[in-house]
Amino acid sequence: MSDKKFYLKFVDANVQGIITLYWDHAPKTCEALWNALETPIQWKATHAMFSGPEIMMGLPETHRNFDPTALPPENQTIIPEVGELLWYYQPKNFFKIDPSEFWEIGMFYGVGGRTFGPTGWIPCTYFGKMTENLDAVAEQCRLIRIEGAKTVEIGRL
Repeated sequence: MSDKKFYLKFVDANVQGIITLYWDHAPKTCEALWNALETPIQWKATHAMFSGPEIMMGLPETHRNFDPTALPPENQTIIPEVGELLWYYQPKNFFKIDPSEFWEIGMFYGVGGRTFGPTGWIPCTYFGKMTENLDAVAEQCRLIRIEGAKTVEIGRL
């Protein structure tokens, strides 16, 4: 299964990177997201507030075809490498300041990233790493801080 990969594309800029999945280290998460992304999604990616150089995207309700609470912790850390992608599920009422449910896919595009939120350190599952065209994608990620949210597409390669 290691030949299965995702792409992440900034739609308006037509900039795309390739994501190699961590099938050996996060098999359940990779399988769940692979199945969820049978058709690509588009989402307005925003910049993280607490985590440093990270963009965040949600998984639309139309693609939520698995139970996020059934996924085991896999390949977790709080200090990701540049280019790594995380999976994080926030149940309803988890955070006092944000009571909404959120199914998050995040990508760290620069050094100094950490999974830190309003309640402190949050270990997350890392399911892949951008292995092609990271520099161009990272430039688009940086622009989100200046220009605001950008439409990103994620799907199977």
